[in-house]
Amino acid sequence: MSWQDRAHFFAVSAQLMRRILVDHARRHNLKRGAGIQHVPLEDTAIVGGEHESDFVALDLALRELAAVDERKAQVVELRFFGGLSVDETAEVLKVSPITVMRDWSTARAWLYRELRPARSGE
Repeated sequence: MSWQDRAHFFAVSAQLMRRILVDHARRHNLKRGAGIQHVPLEDTAIVGGEHESDFVALDLALRELAAVDERKAQVVELRFFGGLSVDETAEVLKVSPITVMRDWSTARAWLYRELRPARSGE
């Protein structure tokens, strides 16, 4: 594969990391909420192991988010799975850092709502 530029490399790397983690979780038949602590979206670096069950749920939620707003889903993918900073994410997506910060904040709130455990009576 030939890289178009640095941004292309990071975008592809983040997508691959997402696929690897989700495939690993699926292979181990991990389901959301299997008694494992949830991944806080503030943690932009993945440290493996204890949060594997949430990768499948996060992947599904990101697919839904992408259907609504592709760029916000890309921001989450680059920051969460790729470990990129706000400035690096802005460079990859060719937007301003403030746009990335707004998208990151909105996407986190949207994902939190989608991923929170259902409360009884709701």
